[in-house]
Amino acid sequence: MDKIDFVMIWVDGNDPAWRKEKDEYDTSNLQGDSADVRYRSWDNLQFWFRGVEKFAPWVHKIHFVTWGHIPDWLNTNNPKLNIVNHRDYIPSQYLPTFNANTIELNLHRIKGLAEQFVYFNDDMFLTAPVKPEDFFHNGHPKDTYALDCIYFAKKSAGFFNGNDMEIINSRFNRKKVMKEHFSKWYSPRNGLKRLIKTAVLSMWPWFPGIYYNHLPSNFLKSTFETIWSEEGELLDQTCRDKFRTKLNCNQWLIKFWQLAEGTAEPKGTSKGYCFHIRDAIFNDMLKAIETGKYQQICINDTVNTSNFEKQKQQVINAFSKLLPDKSSFEK
Repeated sequence: MDKIDFVMIWVDGNDPAWRKEKDEYDTSNLQGDSADVRYRSWDNLQFWFRGVEKFAPWVHKIHFVTWGHIPDWLNTNNPKLNIVNHRDYIPSQYLPTFNANTIELNLHRIKGLAEQFVYFNDDMFLTAPVKPEDFFHNGHPKDTYALDCIYFAKKSAGFFNGNDMEIINSRFNRKKVMKEHFSKWYSPRNGLKRLIKTAVLSMWPWFPGIYYNHLPSNFLKSTFETIWSEEGELLDQTCRDKFRTKLNCNQWLIKFWQLAEGTAEPKGTSKGYCFHIRDAIFNDMLKAIETGKYQQICINDTVNTSNFEKQKQQVINAFSKLLPDKSSFEK
């Protein structure tokens, strides 16, 4: 089996040194996406490591990317763990950065990173057993092939999605792509709802958008290298922004590129779920964590979190029921 690495980026929003540096570059609070909701800590990072050790013991290496802060409880001597500082892999002209897009678009530069890797945000967890075949098959990333519409709204990611699709449409002919990889775009594994939407949206000659979900992404390092070679100027423009702006592209560009060139293999769509935290679904989310209902789960913080401290403790309690034992990544 080829090596599969995990990469996870984390920021300690409570670190005073980090907050001081961030504030020095964000004096107006208008130039980018710097809301506290993007950085506040849910204090549940240890459960990410527990989930990986219990449910994906086959992982080759974990690359833990941070601004420089390291949790006191983390066992940095674990042989599977590689601590990666931003300055270890992000070109100096982009540093310091508080732009997740910059951090993500340069991941391929991490020293020793395997060709096949799964990328996690720090709000994405494994809560049930997974196999290497859930992420890659014969060296190809597993993903969902489906057309979609781009949703634009305040605080949405539609702008990044639109910028990504501008590049995809300039590089790939939608009709040609879907003809050459017809069996992938119309595979039953993509799900009936997405098959119908794909059929309807294929009336247009271009890509109106490509489906994505807020769950771990399966990437080939070589795809990053190809896109930097082909679209380096546009990626450079994104990476020079200290904070996310509406002109940025993001890591979905890599996902969309892999789908457009037919590199990916179709996968099922029911292995994970993203909960955008709000009161109406909060108890459902807690139950899903406790029971391991999904293989992968995302707990996406939102401004609709009504009682942060109380709900944070409830999430910790739910994870403690699923993953009560320390991992070898903890002291």
